[in-house]
Amino acid sequence: MLVADWIASGSASSRSKKSRTTSSSSSSSRTSRGSNPLAPPVRADLQPLPPRSLDAISEQVAQEIAYKTMNTADVIDDVKINVIMTFCKRNDIGFLQQVAESIEKSFFRDYLFVIATTGKPIDSETNYAILCSSSEDMVQRAKLLTTAKFMSRVDSAINNHRFCITAIKDVGFTSYDEQALWDVVRKSARMPIHPLDPPPGSRSIEQLLSDKRAKLQRITPEQAYKELQEPEVEEGNITGSLVIDRNVLEWRFDPRSSSKLSIVDRYDLRIIVFCQDGSSSSLAAYSLQELGMLNATDIIGGYSAWRDAGLPVDIPLRDHRSLLMLADAESNV
Repeated sequence: MLVADWIASGSASSRSKKSRTTSSSSSSSRTSRGSNPLAPPVRADLQPLPPRSLDAISEQVAQEIAYKTMNTADVIDDVKINVIMTFCKRNDIGFLQQVAESIEKSFFRDYLFVIATTGKPIDSETNYAILCSSSEDMVQRAKLLTTAKFMSRVDSAINNHRFCITAIKDVGFTSYDEQALWDVVRKSARMPIHPLDPPPGSRSIEQLLSDKRAKLQRITPEQAYKELQEPEVEEGNITGSLVIDRNVLEWRFDPRSSSKLSIVDRYDLRIIVFCQDGSSSSLAAYSLQELGMLNATDIIGGYSAWRDAGLPVDIPLRDHRSLLMLADAESNV
């Protein structure tokens, strides 16, 4: 009897534990489902999207490039302009036509765009650029300029009244290409102006000179003299300076140039440029700074100011780091 009671008691205890476990599991399940009441129920008939073809993907990419072209454009004379470089491995012509058609369907104001494919193509020997516009005249102007800028690299052209597809070898492989295409759209989009009126954005030589001088730390003849050795006088020149033809100045003082001077082996050279009156030397010094020669400057007033200050002109240099140079178009190296 005692054994039976113990078995019955154990059975009842087991059922009680099982009941509690089941209840706890059910409660946990309800809690789990109730923790995200906003989650939609999973539909039993939900099917995965069908696979997309390469043509459909290409069309979508063309539309995205067209959208980017239109929405990142600059404006010149109320004409939207832009240059976009993109990669395309095969069927460049068909792809660029898709881009042009997307732009034509979506854009309702004057525009001139260039979209060029870059990278090594798979199915041709050249890359392509499409010139597309709302105006046939702008397309023709852009075509002429593109042919002139890329000359021997232009293979062929496909013309339409609103676009022209030009085959250009290795377009986009150098920084020249994109800058050249930007120059094409800027010039082609401008409205014709009277030949006696200055073009918009142009500056006089005085404005240009003032802007360049603002970026220099110009020095006086006396300051230049202090950077040099004690001199002896020789009329008409400062002996010890390097006489450089202005036409080759940048090539002689660019450390990356194959025509550089032997002393141009680093970017911290102290280069003091002077000319007769201190005008062209300012432009020359600024040009050298753009090459990375940040210690280049010029003498205020040039050689005339040096002479008027009574400074001697025969100056042996301390070393090749203090360099006095005459930038004169009539001089020789």
